[in-house]
Amino acid sequence: MAGTGARVVVRARRIVTARGERAGRLVIEAGRVAAIDAYDAVGTVTVEIPDSQVVLVGLVDSHVHVNEPGRTEWEGFASATAAAAAGGVTTVVDMPLNSIPPTTTIAGLRAKQAAAAGQLAVDLALWGGAVPGNLAELPRLHEAGVVGFKCFLLPSGVPEFGHLDRDGLRAAMAEIARFDGLLIAHAEDGAVIGAAPPPTGRSYAGFLASRPPAAENSAIDWLIEAMTETGCRTHVVHLSSATALPAIATARDQGLPLTVETCPHYLTLAAADVPDGATMFKCCPPIRDAGNQDDLWQGLADGLIDLIVSDHSPSTLDLKHLDTGDFGLAWGGISSVQLGLPAVWTAASRRGFGLADLARWMSAAPAGLTGLSGKGSLDVGADADFSVLAPEESFVVDPRRLRHRNPMTPYAGTRLSGVVHQTWLAGRPVELGDRRGRLLRPSPVVAT
Repeated sequence: MAGTGARVVVRARRIVTARGERAGRLVIEAGRVAAIDAYDAVGTVTVEIPDSQVVLVGLVDSHVHVNEPGRTEWEGFASATAAAAAGGVTTVVDMPLNSIPPTTTIAGLRAKQAAAAGQLAVDLALWGGAVPGNLAELPRLHEAGVVGFKCFLLPSGVPEFGHLDRDGLRAAMAEIARFDGLLIAHAEDGAVIGAAPPPTGRSYAGFLASRPPAAENSAIDWLIEAMTETGCRTHVVHLSSATALPAIATARDQGLPLTVETCPHYLTLAAADVPDGATMFKCCPPIRDAGNQDDLWQGLADGLIDLIVSDHSPSTLDLKHLDTGDFGLAWGGISSVQLGLPAVWTAASRRGFGLADLARWMSAAPAGLTGLSGKGSLDVGADADFSVLAPEESFVVDPRRLRHRNPMTPYAGTRLSGVVHQTWLAGRPVELGDRRGRLLRPSPVVAT
């Protein structure tokens, strides 16, 4: 394959972005899209895409826990980005926990950047964290290039990343609003969860009851109240409770700068699918019932939910307590950065959505949220990041074929539609072992 600076012409009957799809020739120069011209335009074609396959804009997964440094046995930059590339993801944005140190200080950010250097199969950006005691670090981290700030409203599950109480949340949001930054929140109310029965044993129904929808709804109400006071741009991560959508709609109607994401597992798995003791399904907030899932899809259709990202949250196999199946003890998290595209496409296509919808939810919207220019589109001047996808082909998920460090998944044995044949980064296919990914920083927010 020609080098990064060479001219490459990729011709396909279907080139898919959030704006729709077209036949054409994707002309790539110096790793960027130089033109998209007519399919039958005169000139040499470097790569001919089979008619059964499509060129799909590279996905941007803005919710990935890489865990390196400090918990690299859970996951690492090399393995996480290789899995991303195998799943058509060309940019990942790493969460500020569960690494040690967390990305809550400049020193923590430098440690993260050093750990990532030379390990990236795809491009990478970084979130910072908002925790008790780091208010003065927030503007410094913003200037140093984090895309925004993650906070928890209840204990995060790791001691080095503390959670914000209501006063701490308002103070952080006021400071972040001062420099027009972005706060993203794990929105569950610890008091509501504390009043629920604790999860113990193998019962999935028991675990589900321990984290009721009211916990999400209450925490989102907190966020909306604090947004009203501070004007801070705010994003709700991994929405599981569809009963929060009316409050989100009201906040939007009031002009508040609120965005929302959900995840493949909430859109494709339902509580009835989870056998007792199957702790590979455990995540927080939890996978809820099929009616709730239908309502989340409606929220996407209505524009109340903006994006779909993996919340790739891996751990070592022992932390899942697969031997006992105890939901009270097991780590909560689902590894899905490699499987998000086929999982969502399988469910979305059955519901009448198209690949352009996926491009909007899984590429354009997360790129816009994180301010990563050149990502999320195949417009002229954008990075030439895309996958070659066979949407009608299917495969059965085999955990042994996953590139995550700890190959465990609730999708094991499931037949999914959408086979990624290649992923291209900056105009070249990503080969196994490639380490061409770059560390990115966001573009300045332009007021509208």
